[in-house]
Amino acid sequence: MSNNIDLKKGLDIPILGAAAQKTAKVTVPGTVAVKPTDFRGLKPRLLVREGDKVLAGSPVLADKESPDILFTSPVSGTVTEIVRGEKRKLLEVRIKADATQEYLEFAVGQVANLDADQVKSLLMKAGLWPALVQRPYGIIANPAVKPKAIFVSAFSTAPLAADMEYVLRDEFDDIQTAVNALSKLTDGGIHISLNADNASGTPFHKLENATFHTFSGKHPAGNVGVQIHHISPIMKGDTVWTISPVMLAAIGKFLNTGKYDMSRLIAVTGPKAIGPAYVKGLPGMSMRDLKEFYDNSGSDIRFISGDVLTGTNVGEDGFLGFFDNQVTLIKEGNEHELLGWAKPFRTKQFSTSHTYFSWLTPKKKYEMDTNLHGGPRAFVMSDVYSKVLPMHIYPVYLIKACLAEDIDKMEQFGIYEVLEEDLALCEYVCPSKIEIQSILSDGISLMMKEMA
Repeated sequence: MSNNIDLKKGLDIPILGAAAQKTAKVTVPGTVAVKPTDFRGLKPRLLVREGDKVLAGSPVLADKESPDILFTSPVSGTVTEIVRGEKRKLLEVRIKADATQEYLEFAVGQVANLDADQVKSLLMKAGLWPALVQRPYGIIANPAVKPKAIFVSAFSTAPLAADMEYVLRDEFDDIQTAVNALSKLTDGGIHISLNADNASGTPFHKLENATFHTFSGKHPAGNVGVQIHHISPIMKGDTVWTISPVMLAAIGKFLNTGKYDMSRLIAVTGPKAIGPAYVKGLPGMSMRDLKEFYDNSGSDIRFISGDVLTGTNVGEDGFLGFFDNQVTLIKEGNEHELLGWAKPFRTKQFSTSHTYFSWLTPKKKYEMDTNLHGGPRAFVMSDVYSKVLPMHIYPVYLIKACLAEDIDKMEQFGIYEVLEEDLALCEYVCPSKIEIQSILSDGISLMMKEMA
């Protein structure tokens, strides 16, 4: 095992509502949604119509630019609604699940006997290829490209993140199968990053055909982009792929059984969650399937698919994202606070500086909400970003280059190395309330358009 990489910069957000390590229920979804918006740069082609019957694993969408890449239904049932937005943009394919699930059977064979092209073909037919994310840009991996390496972060430091060892405690045989298969797709191998606090105790360290790295430090130490930056930085012209442990397990289950089984343990978390715990569910499940975990009104709750820093506000009528295994329930901050930051004592507020007295109680957890505690203001030079970003880039200059749409400067300041999640903490601590993730997203979209 390699030497530990100790990251000195970062910030753990002390928010209430961590999920207890128990499975509170097994969710039987009523309706699930396949969402093209979960995939950056996807131009979807619809393969079904309202009223069509589908099996779990039946193709629902295809990528117009790579027709062999399919997106399949996580359940068997009936297509009930095709949801479109402005300019008829395809937003969701909603499927009403059957009471008894039926699976499309795939002929897989022995993984040891498969070559790289056969592995790719199987994953694309089953709808599992989109689980591989390509950097730069965070797009679906291009099957025509051989990546420099494939990277996996075996732990998450995001606020209230699901415990990977608990979530995957019964699936390490499947993960090993997936590692064996994916190692055929690159000459650089599979690189798995472990939490240094438990590197020798986690079942992940027993996986074969992988290279291990250990990381210690505060969030974002668990971000795969930060890990890649310290293991093998992405230069112009480089291509790497990443995949989450949850998706590794899904690929392994498919290769071992021939079935598209996307069931997973999902952490229901947050200050507004009643009895936060884990549920067994599916990507695309409705937030309403979690009604036992929140007050019946739900009017003052933000429903986030993912964590509070990078998740998507989907609303009570929304659906879990393809990549997510966490739901965060947090109070909508819509109240005006008299005097605001000028109050001398604010014992219920957390501050990253010494503005309040939270630094005197470092172990305290806070019932945070979505209030900004101030409005947008001038984007001034500051060192606050660099205090929470353990990467050798200049985030202020990068974001300003994105605002200016200066591609040369964006390249110089590290656009190839980061996705929105890597700069999420910069947005959280920003004194100017700048929407850094949105600006970076626009910059990445510009790069994709201009560098294609």
